[in-house]
Amino acid sequence: MKQKIIKYFILTLTLFLNLTLFLNLTLLTGCYDHFPLDQDISRTQNAFLNQDSVEVEFPELTKGKITLMTMVFTHCPDICPMTTHNMHLVEQKLPDEIKDDVKLVVISFDPNRDTPSVLKKYAELREYDFSRWSLLSGDDQNTKEVMLKFDVKTIFTDSTYSDDGELSYNIIHTDRMSLIDQNGRLRNNYKGSVVNLDEVVEDIKYLSK
Repeated sequence: MKQKIIKYFILTLTLFLNLTLFLNLTLLTGCYDHFPLDQDISRTQNAFLNQDSVEVEFPELTKGKITLMTMVFTHCPDICPMTTHNMHLVEQKLPDEIKDDVKLVVISFDPNRDTPSVLKKYAELREYDFSRWSLLSGDDQNTKEVMLKFDVKTIFTDSTYSDDGELSYNIIHTDRMSLIDQNGRLRNNYKGSVVNLDEVVEDIKYLSK
């Protein structure tokens, strides 16, 4: 009889410990299960000029903020303006109480043409709020390092010159919008030009809890 009681006690204790371990793991990993990615992008910093020609470091300027980020070139006829427009729509759909917890970052992979003043005009035409938006232009090395970090690829098409001598070219590129959490971790990538706006809003709300 005593042996049966001991066995029952050991079995009960084992089940209790396993349940406790399961619940702890669920609490620890619950946030991560919501997103497909968990990549630390804050270990290295890259220098850029923002739309006001002020030097900043990315992703340091997003520290403590939930960030939507994309890479574009302002001469793009389709994907890039559609992506930044979608970012703007996401911003507008966010609840007022979390809007100031969100940062929107646009980095050019065509810095030779996309100078800070060009990026500022691009933003002003679209009425972006510079308290939340940062548009960045950098040298080739820093730009390529960020492209590698976010797995953004580009193919420059054949170049031509206009009658007034201006160089013209197009760029085929990855269609991407990325979500970064408050701790500098990449959590999700979306197809920026056709993204489901409600999905992005819900992901941001989830991170803001």
